Parts: sequence; C-alpha cells; structure tokens
Amino acid sequence: AYGAPIRSAGEFMHGKASRIRHDGAGVYTGIPDEFRAIRYHSLAVLPSEVPSELVVTSVSETNVVMGVRHRELRVEGVQYHPESFMSEYGAEHFANFLSWSDGSWSAEERRRFGLSTVE
Repeated sequence: AYGAPIRSAGEFMHGKASRIRHDGAGVYTGIPDEFRAIRYHSLAVLPSEVPSELVVTSVSETNVVMGVRHRELRVEGVQYHPESFMSEYGAEHFANFLSWSDGSWSAEERRRFGLSTVE
C-alpha cells in the first residue's frame, strides 16, 4: 500500500468474521458505523506505518487496519471481502465505488472526509 510494509496482523483470520468500524465516507457512505465482514488473510499494515498520502478509514474490533484512502486520488482499499455472501453491506460498498466519476476527490469531499493534502 504505497510502500508500507505488510506485516502479520497478529491474528489468524482466514474465513472468519470481524466487526468493522469506519469513518462513514467514500466506500462507507450510507453504511452503518459498524458491520460484519469476512476476512481471508492474516496480514495488515500497521497504523504507525501508513504512508502520509493515505489515511486509515476502517479498523477491526482488535484495531487492525481494514481500510485506507488516498488523500487526493479517488483510491481506497479494504482488507476484507465485501463481495462475500457472509459480509454485510457488500452491495452498498460496490454501489458507492461505482458512483465515482473521476480520479480525484473534490475539494468538498476532501474537506468533508478530513483529507488534508500532503505537504
């Protein structure tokens, strides 16, 4: 993720559910503050190692990073499987993603999402 090292998440989560908490913006627009998602990995970026051009957007109940957003580009990544039939709100994730029409967050979105530009 933009040069961040990928490390062990410290928990074995292949095919297991996590409660995800998020910031309510971007792919999380209109999704309840907490939902269940299925994970098929045991890897993550540590919060202290997230590059400055990214912001953490979601975490698991054990505070493992589950989502990041680029501060300027309309790029988001999640570390769970919204497409799984066992994940909640997968269709809403994809509808939000498909609603995007260009490659950068607008000034209004950056303000609303709390995305300051990288100096």
